[in-house]
Amino acid sequence: MTAPAWLRGGALGLVWLLALPFAVYAAVFGWRGLRDDLSAESYLFATGAPGAETALSLHMLSGAGLTALVLVQALPVLRRRWPGLHRSLGRILVAAAGVTALGGLIFIARVGTIGGPLMSAGFTLYGLLMLWAAAETFRYARARRIALHRDWAIRLILLALASWIYRVHYGLWALLTGGWGSTPDFTGPFDRIQMFAFYLPYLALFEILRRRRRQNPLDPAGRSR
Repeated sequence: MTAPAWLRGGALGLVWLLALPFAVYAAVFGWRGLRDDLSAESYLFATGAPGAETALSLHMLSGAGLTALVLVQALPVLRRRWPGLHRSLGRILVAAAGVTALGGLIFIARVGTIGGPLMSAGFTLYGLLMLWAAAETFRYARARRIALHRDWAIRLILLALASWIYRVHYGLWALLTGGWGSTPDFTGPFDRIQMFAFYLPYLALFEILRRRRRQNPLDPAGRSR
């Protein structure tokens, strides 16, 4: 059974409101990183590696736009009433996903991460998956293969929100446990789980639901297009 459009739109709007403060913070921090020397304010900008801070700033700026706009793109009313705007915004978001992923990957390659090789591996996989999802979303949209385009777009949405989800996980964990298993250098047991848990479980859940949808002949959303 497919949820009504108004319910899906309301849910997307609620998540958008919750994620918006993070997007604004990232945008401001990224813009300041391009204009000012933030090395005294954040260890992320005190690397001494040429180009790393610029890559990180672009990562933050484009990631902020991606977080703020990807749920707008997913609104059913946008696709239905303004398909031209939906296509134009989609191209912008695919480009933003590419800049976000590449900026993060360049920073990791130049500097690494505070949590060491495991965190670098988890975040590198995250960036590569975002690049893949963005490319496939665009490819299937151009080919007018709507079902496959929708599936990859959902994956891209989940990955676009994952940076915010990463912070949500830490906030909820701090409320529930006081931050047990997390250390300042991100090498605690909770930190190590988090290096993959902010995106892989959500992608896995989507794959499970997608397979069940396609196996249910009574669900119109499961039909091939």
